[in-house]
Amino acid sequence: MSLNTASRVDFDVIASLVNPGARVLDVGCGDGELLELLQNTKNVDGRGVELSQKGVNESVARGLSVIQGDADSDLKYYPDAGFDYVILSQTLQATRNPKNVLTELLRIGEKAIVSFPNFGHWRMRASLLVNGRMPVTEELPYSWYDTPNIHFCTINDFVDMTREIGAQVETAVALNAFGQRIGFNMPWGFWNLFGQQAVFLLRR
Repeated sequence: MSLNTASRVDFDVIASLVNPGARVLDVGCGDGELLELLQNTKNVDGRGVELSQKGVNESVARGLSVIQGDADSDLKYYPDAGFDYVILSQTLQATRNPKNVLTELLRIGEKAIVSFPNFGHWRMRASLLVNGRMPVTEELPYSWYDTPNIHFCTINDFVDMTREIGAQVETAVALNAFGQRIGFNMPWGFWNLFGQQAVFLLRR
């Protein structure tokens, strides 16, 4: 996962999109902080999948049901519509085949919640323009040579991908540099320029 949990303002937004008592699969759950939040505040029936053994160990230590797995290769083993929500929080950009992963999320879950850092934010653009180097920010704190992120995308890129796979955007939230929601009625281009993070609730 690419963000420190201390700065994970997307967690509260994600939690607000999940109905109480829902069946939830958190893919790329890290140390289990989000899954624990959902169990404590929404009483969800939660499961988690995490690539790193460290994350699995930390999640299990929280009393969570988490197994080790890879979003790129292991989602195919889950049954159709096995969960009410499948969550992919700040992990999409670290997958090898984002389109396939998103398609699998929507097969496994009645709905999918995806959050990601927006590489189209104006600070990113300005940093690349002025410095001529890949930006290093609080949201994307890695240098180009050691980043776990493979596919940097913008909000516009993500919206285009949802259209390509036939997904419906039920709710979308863009967050600014202060973790505040940007007005819902703003066009995608505005969100793409001023949103540092985005959270999408999708369905087939």
